[in-house]
Amino acid sequence: MAGPTHHILPLPDFDKPVKILIVASPYYKDISDHQIAGALAEIAKAGATHEIVHVPGALEIPTAIGIAARMGDFDGYVALGCVIRGETTHYDTVCNDSSRALQLLGLQGLCIGNGILTVENHAQAAVRADPAQMNKGGGAAAAALHLVALARKWGKAEKGVGFTRDILMAGDTIR
Repeated sequence: MAGPTHHILPLPDFDKPVKILIVASPYYKDISDHQIAGALAEIAKAGATHEIVHVPGALEIPTAIGIAARMGDFDGYVALGCVIRGETTHYDTVCNDSSRALQLLGLQGLCIGNGILTVENHAQAAVRADPAQMNKGGGAAAAALHLVALARKWGKAEKGVGFTRDILMAGDTIR
């Protein structure tokens, strides 16, 4: 009996350039290097450009993406890191908080592919990171690219939530 099959969407086509920011934590450098290699291959296949920044750990990845969204000029983001279970509950905190923060940024409209591995041991991480095996870095890049394509399909109309600041000029009336 064969295992489950997974359908992989073909990469989207873009008519305008796409710039992706890869935010990676090299805490486990061998894992990070494989994740980045997989992500770069997918980004290249889509004809996009990229920048890479490194942060100390998984908890810093969402913060770096938030800063880049406010201050940079990127269409999408790829979050790459690895959290391996240890002897304390710190694992749960790092996994949950980094994932939740990325999800909140995504819900604000950022196009993020989450490639932060959460595993029991280094062997599991190695299989998931290796571009020749599970290629989770490539999958995260593909997810970001698909979200960029959706954002472009639906337009970039600014939809504010809450109050807006209007400036009244001399002679204007309030209606």
